[in-house]
Amino acid sequence: QVQLVESGGGLVQPGGSLRLSCAASGRTFSSYHMGWFRQAPGKEREFVGAISRSGATTAYSDSVKGRFTISRDNAKNTMYLQMNSLKPEDTAVYYCAASQNPRTAPQFYSYWGQGTQVTVSS
Repeated sequence: QVQLVESGGGLVQPGGSLRLSCAASGRTFSSYHMGWFRQAPGKEREFVGAISRSGATTAYSDSVKGRFTISRDNAKNTMYLQMNSLKPEDTAVYYCAASQNPRTAPQFYSYWGQGTQVTVSS
């Protein structure tokens, strides 16, 4: 198993940028496909993006494609979400998660972090 901890959330103005980090507990990090999800008040948790075990491939939701970039550094057991051109509708709690399979649906992810709040507002 793996433990995940997100960091880097905060308040940012529309059009601004923010980088989230997800730190994993052990040296098994490279065995997992990783994903970012978000959940706004009153809404279901939704897929943001995912990255393969090696980092060679990525996938994004249509709502963030072209603005967000996922990367990972397996030597540091860390995954990142670079968020640019942020919009108020990006406001949510952001979660990182780990899966044994390359999937986008949250039910395929076995391990989750505690979440970090991102607020985009003037």
